[in-house]
Amino acid sequence: MTVIGKLTPAGLAVLAAGAALTLAACSPTPSPAPSATSSATVPATGQPTATASASPSSSPGTSATVGAVVEGFPQQLLPLMPNATVVSSSFDKASTPATAALVATVQGPTSAVVEFYTKALETQGFKAVPGDSVGAVASKDFVRGDSETVNLSVVEASGTATFTIGANVAAESAK
Repeated sequence: MTVIGKLTPAGLAVLAAGAALTLAACSPTPSPAPSATSSATVPATGQPTATASASPSSSPGTSATVGAVVEGFPQQLLPLMPNATVVSSSFDKASTPATAALVATVQGPTSAVVEFYTKALETQGFKAVPGDSVGAVASKDFVRGDSETVNLSVVEASGTATFTIGANVAAESAK
């Protein structure tokens, strides 16, 4: 497949198909018929095509998107930090508990992200759990009642904080 570090057309096709499958897995558009298989082909045009099946765990109440806040996302529960850019978001209102997740970036220090979300969550009755990190990653957990949880994790590089915030809450809380 390779000749001194150069990919042959077949190698390029496999690489392109893998990239297409990865992108298709992040797409909110479901495939018409879920199956447990996926395939990649190279038609006579030489351009690879890829087909990905729907996730076996996807359900009608689940939605996700890249680069935006997904429709129905509980923004009052998990508000987007001012000046943050959404990388991806997801929301599953059909599960019990309902789950929501947001990945975003913002120019600024980790401490500003932690402070913003601590205030936002404590205002809603969440209590911070002791502990501020897991290894070298800033990580903060919050609980409300006996079954609602939120986790915030933040990594900072070159002045940009990338954060993930996820919640497992009662369906009535995820509005």
